[in-house]
Amino acid sequence: MRSFIGILLLFFAASVAQATMIIGEEGFYTVKKGDTLDLIGARLGVYWKQIVRENRLDPQKPLKKGTKLKVDTRRIVPQVIDNGIIVNIPDRTLYYFKEGQVEAAFPVALGMRPREEAADWTTPLGKFTILRKEKNPAWYVPKSIQEEMEEEGKPVETIVPPGPDNPLGRYAMKTSIPGILIHETIKPRSIYQYRSHGCIRVMPEHMEHFFDKVEVNTPGELIYVPVKVAVSEEGHVFLEAHGDVYKKGRNLKAETREAIEKLGLSERVDWRKVEKVLKEKAGVPRDVTLADRTPKERI
Repeated sequence: MRSFIGILLLFFAASVAQATMIIGEEGFYTVKKGDTLDLIGARLGVYWKQIVRENRLDPQKPLKKGTKLKVDTRRIVPQVIDNGIIVNIPDRTLYYFKEGQVEAAFPVALGMRPREEAADWTTPLGKFTILRKEKNPAWYVPKSIQEEMEEEGKPVETIVPPGPDNPLGRYAMKTSIPGILIHETIKPRSIYQYRSHGCIRVMPEHMEHFFDKVEVNTPGELIYVPVKVAVSEEGHVFLEAHGDVYKKGRNLKAETREAIEKLGLSERVDWRKVEKVLKEKAGVPRDVTLADRTPKERI
């Protein structure tokens, strides 16, 4: 394993010759002053409870500066494009492609999970383009959020000027999907969660680099791929499973079976391992390769 240097997955090059690939790594993160489990998880795109399990930590005790934590930041790329942005809702990750390569990938915060008797703040699916980029933007509060402020007894704001209290942070990119921005957040701990009113929140250290890379008219798409399959360079089959977070009624077993069969991998996987990964929904690529003499079972 290697220690992490710099920011998670920020502006690396990865060939997209294959339709499926794995990015990220199993490595170590060195605890810095002021770090907490939820902040580390947000920065790296790792569920904080996974960090607790992997390192046998007591979540009630503060982290010590300099401690090395084992972390797994691997992702299976859900969809490959030549140029543009892919945001996959279930894995809360933004993938940026440039000239046939993944140039950047990092965790984001997305719209809240659907709740009964509550407004729909889920992030919509679909294709988009970047219409405008703005530094130090003002926030023109949508009417729906003004109504929420009123219902919650908060002061109703219509315009929030640029500054440290502006939820859009220092950088914002307007998409062609009405009301949906890709913007810096002033709440870093919300990253890798479903906490926004539909917009795509980005960690400050990621957004300040990403903003300069993306041009107006860049295409993008918001997709919903909860299960992903890939083959490593060594020939091992990996499965990554997330929950049906927006309650779309997806049959994850059927989708997994279809993905495996589409890649011609049915005889190379251990279906009991597949079943376990689907049950755990840990959001991390797991090796489901069939070992010698392991019985083949179907889900």
